[in-house]
Amino acid sequence: MDASIKVGLFGIGLETYWRQFRDLKARLEGYQQTIAQQLQQPGITVVDAGLVDTVEKARAAAAVFRQEDVALIFLYVSTYALSATVLPVVQQARVPVVILNLQPVKAIDYAWFNSLGDRGLMTGEWLANCQACAVPEIANVFNRSGISFFQVTGTLDDAGAWTEIGEWVAAAGVARGMQQNRLGVLGHYYNGMLDIYSDLTLQAATFGGHIQHLEMCELAAFREQVQPEEAARKREEILASFQVLDECAPEEIDRAAVTAVALDKLVAHHRLGSLCYYYEGTPGGPYEDLISSVIAGNSMLTANHVPVAGEYEVKNVQAMKIMDLFGAGGSFTEFYGLDFNDDIVLMGHDGPGHLAIAEGKTLLKPLGVYHGKPGRGLSVEMKVKHGPVTLLSVVETGQGRLKLLVAEGASVEGPILQIGNTNSRYRFPLDIKTFVNNWCRQGPAHHCAIGIGHIAGKLEKLGALLDMQVVRVC
Repeated sequence: MDASIKVGLFGIGLETYWRQFRDLKARLEGYQQTIAQQLQQPGITVVDAGLVDTVEKARAAAAVFRQEDVALIFLYVSTYALSATVLPVVQQARVPVVILNLQPVKAIDYAWFNSLGDRGLMTGEWLANCQACAVPEIANVFNRSGISFFQVTGTLDDAGAWTEIGEWVAAAGVARGMQQNRLGVLGHYYNGMLDIYSDLTLQAATFGGHIQHLEMCELAAFREQVQPEEAARKREEILASFQVLDECAPEEIDRAAVTAVALDKLVAHHRLGSLCYYYEGTPGGPYEDLISSVIAGNSMLTANHVPVAGEYEVKNVQAMKIMDLFGAGGSFTEFYGLDFNDDIVLMGHDGPGHLAIAEGKTLLKPLGVYHGKPGRGLSVEMKVKHGPVTLLSVVETGQGRLKLLVAEGASVEGPILQIGNTNSRYRFPLDIKTFVNNWCRQGPAHHCAIGIGHIAGKLEKLGALLDMQVVRVC
């Protein structure tokens, strides 16, 4: 996540127990404190509303969560509690809720328990371990109230349960990041590329955020304002960020540097968190000169948490932003070919690449022609870091909805097509025939975002929070 978030936490109990079973409340509050401490990580603020055991405390907890603007609530079922003390919190806070059904131990020591003799001690001990008792009641009431909820079941020291909890927190942070994102759209679609045409209202309705329409003349005006010292600094940044091949003409590096400064100014002016673009211009015209010099600058923006997608691919820049918010990168890519000898899928794209997830230093090389696009200039050639990767596509369905299409695989060593594009070799758990057929059957556009690490679990939880279908191919 690139921004801090707040998560709410409250425990529940039955007020009647406290006067019947001495020390039970303090013990349960200790368990809740353990959870709060475990949740408290860099970038995460835990808003702990304490142990709720009355309807009045439930309403007070909801007010705290609203005031603090929490992104997600964790409901810790510390013992049996009445659903009437749970429902008001979630109803009034109006944010997603995860039920934590976490026992303090894997199992009660039966022999020790049964040797206690004192029925009061025995009941108190049982109540400190009966977290599962109230979960069906809470689930029933949530379902009948039309409230979506999620569950994590395990023990307080269950590593698997804490992995799930961490994924919920990460997904909530990404959902909040998308809600706050400002997406810039510059130019127009690649003419005739029907699969990338998007419903922008649907994007805003699903992810939130703001979509800012940009003008080429505005970018051109920023380019005219670039001062020599700004261009010189950017030129040095380009030389440091890329492995610049000797055949890159100095004037082309200068042209890319000036345009990169203009792009930075455009992004800063509109406070953009992502950008997609496409433009052609008239042959030999100023806009063609401008748009044919954006690749270096856009690659640098992408590496600095402002993902940039070419071909005006709105859906895919949303996917790239999601991957970036998860800390996985997110580079613009498409199918390049299949290697049936090695059971490998070749994937890459022209235009911007994500420098921060490159295997080694990204090459900057000149191209005499941009295939399928006007102009010529500098381009990037890079491979994604070898190791686990995740593919993500934001798919617009024929039913007017968005869904997430996900696959996990690996970036592997081997020869690539050295054509001045991003290009990598990927192996998936499925054979390539099955993988490609299953992927395409879901109807994605031909672009997707590639990120490092296996994060399908987090993406599935993001989809749940956003009420989106998630299809996991592998």
